[in-house]
Order: sequence, then C-alpha cells, then structure tokens
Amino acid sequence: MSELRKDPIVDHWVIIAENRAERPNELLQPEPAGVEPEACPFCAGNEEQTPGEVAALRPAASERDAPGWRVRVVPNRYPALEHSADQPAASNGFYSSVPGVGVHEVIIECPEHLVRTTDLSEEQLAEVLLTYRDRLLVAKLDRRLRSGMIFKNVGAAAGASIEHTHSQLIATPLVPTSLAEELSSASEFYRAQGRCIFCELVERERADARRVVLDASAFVAFCPYAARFPYETWILPGAHSSHYETLSRYDCHKLASILLGAMTKIDAAADRPAYNLVVHSAPFDAEAHDLYHWHIEIIPRLTSTAGFEWGSGLYINPLAPERAAERLRDC
Repeated sequence: MSELRKDPIVDHWVIIAENRAERPNELLQPEPAGVEPEACPFCAGNEEQTPGEVAALRPAASERDAPGWRVRVVPNRYPALEHSADQPAASNGFYSSVPGVGVHEVIIECPEHLVRTTDLSEEQLAEVLLTYRDRLLVAKLDRRLRSGMIFKNVGAAAGASIEHTHSQLIATPLVPTSLAEELSSASEFYRAQGRCIFCELVERERADARRVVLDASAFVAFCPYAARFPYETWILPGAHSSHYETLSRYDCHKLASILLGAMTKIDAAADRPAYNLVVHSAPFDAEAHDLYHWHIEIIPRLTSTAGFEWGSGLYINPLAPERAAERLRDC
C-alpha cells in the first residue's frame, strides 16, 4: 500500500508507492558513453577550448591555462548570471526584476577523461571538495552576492552537456527558494525546540539506523525519510556546522571518503545512474549560527518527473528509503 510522507525539514509531501516499480520502464536505463577524450574541452591539453582559468591546483612552476593542473576552475562559457551585470532594478508595482549579477564557474575535477565521481581517487575527490570551499570563500567576498550553490550534473538525464566529470558554482544576489524554505523551517524549529532541526535529524537517523547507508562519525550518509527519488542520499556532518566553506582540509578528506563510499554503493545498486549532487550551505551574509546545518543531497535520476509532479508539487517514489538504504548497505 502506498504512503504519504512529510519531509521533516520543509513542508513538502512525497508519495512512497513501491508498486509503481513494476511499471514497464519505470526506472530509467543507464546511458552509453559519449565524446572521445581528444574532443573534450575539459581534458588536459585542450585548455584553449575553455575561458581562461580563474583558479587551479597545479605545481607552482607550471604555466597557467596549460597542462599540469589537477583541478581547474574556469568561468562558464554560457553563464546563467554575470559578474559585470549592471542593468538597473525595475518594478512597475506588479512585475519586478533585479540585475542578473552573480558568479557562474565550472570546476573541472581532473585532467584525465573520467566521467563519474567514482572514477576519482579519494585524494582527487578531497582536492575537488577543497576547491568547492575555496571558490565559495572567493564568491563570499563580493558583497553583492548573498548565496552560493555548488552542484554537479552527471549524465544527460541529469542535465549534463559535457561528460568529463565537473561541478559548477552559481552565486546569486538573493537566497534561492529551496534554501529559503529550509531556513524558514529551521528557524521555526529552533524557536520552538531551541536546537538545530538538522542535528535532530542526524540523531534520529543514527538511532533508527534503518535508513543509514554509511556512518563515519564525522559524517553520516542516509536515505531521507521522505526521499523524492530511488536511492536519494543525504550526507551531513555529525557536528553542527552552518557553512560548507568553514570545512578544514582534514574535513575535506573525511568527506571525500564517505562521499566516495556512498556514490560507489549507488553506482553498484543502480547500475551507474545519471545523478545530481547539490551542496546546501547557509547564506553568505549570515554569520555561523545554530539553526542551519550544511549538507549534500545526491539525487539519482532513475525516475522521470511528469505531469502529476509538475502540477501538484508532490513526488512519487517507487522505492521506500528503508529498502533503498538496505540495498545500498549490502552493495
């Protein structure tokens, strides 16, 4: 029998309907490999095919925009927001707009033509996560910007246009809707209970254990109670922390270990699916505080979003998170 579950963080409901997994083509199939490395603009040796780098992890003696880098950051060639946007704000009392100012960067995660997080070594992934931190810190210096989001699209079904493993940073002059909803719910819980709702979530998931995938003390990975998609997995720090950019280098190595472990399990359980990965972090203009907890959400793209989901705002998940976590633990 299906079940309606309410997300404890935001006021969203999800339908858990495992019988729908029996529908023909309910779960999307893996995608074939794509472009050859010599034609890939993100591979070492093809640096001239991208905008000039704004940062890179490379030996001190190596030349900028040339091979030798380990992680490379470039502006997005087709940015959603632009650093130099200077059009005025506008409003006629009904419609409003503000300048499309912001940052849109591409973080190229390795010089070799690898396509998935699980193709990276733990050391490589730690450097990628450290680069996330450093680019958020740079964006935070721009007082026009209020929030930064790191995200990763893998596979065409997840919105990736280039298969070479990479992430993106978009920093905006406003707080995005999803983050604003989380902050609102976290604030209400803090006023009522005097503690962080995400800390409460971590404690409850660890105590219950049915949805926990990996627990490494410093971080815990679990399938959320109201998971929207099969094998959806969240990773949270065990200790309270509101901003991702406060991570230490040591933390990045610990996070790389559990993230690589979780992604390896998802790849095994779901046959290397397309997926999105998103880092949720408190706004730039908020000081470190006790009500919000940064976290990572991994969204395998195993089901399609269709008319009911778009029309209702409700997701239908054909795999209960308890069963998903059990399968992931067994992988």
